[in-house]
Amino acid sequence: MSGRTRRIAPLAPDRWDEQTREIFGSNDRPLNILATIAHHPRLLRPFLAFAATLSVAGTLPRRISELLALRAAWNCRSAFEWGHHVEYGRAAGLSEDEIRRVTAGPDDPAWSPGDRALLRAADELHESQDVTDETWARLRKDWEEAELVEIPFVVGNYTMLSMVANSTGVPLEEGLPPLGQSASSNE
Repeated sequence: MSGRTRRIAPLAPDRWDEQTREIFGSNDRPLNILATIAHHPRLLRPFLAFAATLSVAGTLPRRISELLALRAAWNCRSAFEWGHHVEYGRAAGLSEDEIRRVTAGPDDPAWSPGDRALLRAADELHESQDVTDETWARLRKDWEEAELVEIPFVVGNYTMLSMVANSTGVPLEEGLPPLGQSASSNE
């Protein structure tokens, strides 16, 4: 989503109900997407629990989750998700070159066979909500069953968040890179 006008502004702290205040605690500047989801406080807490399970208690290495998140963000053309996951991807060990190559997809010859299969799985999930037998067989070479279950959850989570960000016009926080770039235009 590029150039979308804000349809729903992130909920300002002075409009938070008691439940939202409890969730955010002393953080009066949550990510714009979380402040947008806060318009539906009953959804916010279970979503945060689910997202935390994937990001903190997931079985996949962070680098792999971030590779999948970036490809989902790219496939959905979500500037918001892309900008944040460039930062998270760097922190998880993705190189600047790898982040740039996410936009080229699984056919870029510089990817390892394992990374190529992950990117292909993200593309297949985006296009058909399924993974082909060929891609699945390649993923099975590297991943245990819990990790294989987690792969579509990660892609699905960031696809869903991309849908929310794109359709509501969630603004990307300042200083984060725009869609398709690995560095902020301010750098």
